[in-house]
Amino acid sequence: MPSIPNGASFVDFQGVWLAYSEEALARQQFAVEAIDLQVTQGEFIAIVGPSGCGKSTFMKLATGLKMPSRGRIRIDGQPVTGPLKISGMAFQAPSLLPWRTTLDNVLLPLEIVEPYRSQFKSQRPAYEDRARGLLKKVGLAGYEDKFPWQLSGGMQQRASICRALIHEPRMLLLDEPFGALDAFTREELWCILRDLWTEQRFNVILVTHDLRESVFLADTVYVMSKSPGRFVVRREIDLPRPRDLEVTYTAAFTDIVHELRGHIGAIRQTGASA
Repeated sequence: MPSIPNGASFVDFQGVWLAYSEEALARQQFAVEAIDLQVTQGEFIAIVGPSGCGKSTFMKLATGLKMPSRGRIRIDGQPVTGPLKISGMAFQAPSLLPWRTTLDNVLLPLEIVEPYRSQFKSQRPAYEDRARGLLKKVGLAGYEDKFPWQLSGGMQQRASICRALIHEPRMLLLDEPFGALDAFTREELWCILRDLWTEQRFNVILVTHDLRESVFLADTVYVMSKSPGRFVVRREIDLPRPRDLEVTYTAAFTDIVHELRGHIGAIRQTGASA
């Protein structure tokens, strides 16, 4: 059950700064600075910005892989003091283990994360049913026994998303998950992610360079400045849901993409707030 009190944010960053070492902190060299962010339960946010601005650093903070040098972070009502068990992650490289089948790759988190690990053997049939159900939802029914080298890049990324969701996390963190895929496969996976999120309403934090992707998927898009990264634009995406790909050809959609591109262009030129 949710542990956040009524009216509180599911993700809450308060005055967060991060320096990667004591030496950098002493020199006041920060990777991100003055991060204030409140995300409601079930919200889908996207973070965009120029390369090297601190997007991936923000993800490390959101997952508890890095602790802030200043400020505090609360996720699901609890202070973040280490790696979160309630989150799932997927990256640009699917990183599937080559000696494991698709099904066994998806099951991997349940083998290593408590409370699932201790009951994995006894509950394996139920866990396999859950994994097969996820694979079916992303169009991989019939590929459960294939190895990664037998799958296309898009198929591997679908399996990676299933692996990130198999333990039913409260929050999904995606770091450029579709960046290496061709345009058609990328859009197909947008729709798969949209449908999974619509059904389950877990929180999503998506880091992407693709402005169309951010506008199509997110409730809110945040633009980061050059390093040290900070949020300089917050843009609510007021396009109605459910969204299908046809919306990407509308003037309303294109106007938002151009607006965000303008902000990032200004950041590239000046490094100042857009």
